[in-house]
Amino acid sequence: MTLDIPNLKDFDQRLRDEAHEEPNLEIPQGTPTKKTQIIAIYGKGGIGKSFTLANLSHMMAEMGKRVLLIGCDPKSDTTSLLFGGKACPTIIETSTRKKLAGEEVKIGDVCFKRGGVFAMELGGPEVGRGCGGRGIIHGFELLEKLGFHDWDFDYVLLDFLGDVVCGGFGLPIARDMAQKVILVASNDLQSLYVANNVCSAVEYFRRLGGNVGIAGLVINKDDGTGEAAAFAESVKIPVLAAIPQDDDLRKKSANYQIVGSYESQWGPMFAALADAVAIAPPVRPAPLTQDGLLNLFSAESTGKDFVLTPATDADMRGKNLVLKKSLEVVYDDV
Repeated sequence: MTLDIPNLKDFDQRLRDEAHEEPNLEIPQGTPTKKTQIIAIYGKGGIGKSFTLANLSHMMAEMGKRVLLIGCDPKSDTTSLLFGGKACPTIIETSTRKKLAGEEVKIGDVCFKRGGVFAMELGGPEVGRGCGGRGIIHGFELLEKLGFHDWDFDYVLLDFLGDVVCGGFGLPIARDMAQKVILVASNDLQSLYVANNVCSAVEYFRRLGGNVGIAGLVINKDDGTGEAAAFAESVKIPVLAAIPQDDDLRKKSANYQIVGSYESQWGPMFAALADAVAIAPPVRPAPLTQDGLLNLFSAESTGKDFVLTPATDADMRGKNLVLKKSLEVVYDDV
């Protein structure tokens, strides 16, 4: 009997060819139809995602919505702001502790409430002792065991660190876990760089047949210079809200005070944001190139007019440079 052994070289080449094909898949854009809207919020570390989400979720609950807020940032600062600075046990640390004790994790071990908002933190590994992205994946696996798909919420808000581009932090986009993404940025190059990276990830997975889109941009600490609004227009996404650079907001955020409430002067702003988030469709962004991003800013603030000067072999060798005779044959002019 002869075995039909495939030509592995041809098979490998066929896979490579398929991987380089550009799929022509246009996903219909429209308002999410599922009862529960699962929304992933991305932004640069320290840009104000947790501030925005804690107040947005609190405002949504005051408006009569059932809201689950899940912190997916290893810093675990989302629930700290919601709970007045109090850190709640994270899913990862609780899971580890319970496993060592031979016990099962219960929802009351990791989920806590304030003002009608249900909130929990996935957490992350100790510094230098694990992968944050893998921790995110493990956390969601545990949420599924706890019955995540059977829970009854109007909104599930996921707070993701946008600086990290590994698969764990890209989970909602790569696996269609969320219907839409909200970006949080400010009028600075670094935060818009992160926002543009997320747009690139969304666009990549849309071309592969994914459904996640960008709902819009929240401009935090808006000083009125306009770069973030220009970015939103360039990548073809709406601005959902512009939260001003205000000393009252800064102090209240630093003191873990919630301002997303009808009792606060900032309540109407977060109520308007909640309304915008509810109806914003997931659109397909048009991410910028690095030069396109730099063009949003003046040359004085970014140095975009800098001209690259190529290094030479002599530059690299420095004091170790030894001139050698060339083997090239040079003919005298006749």
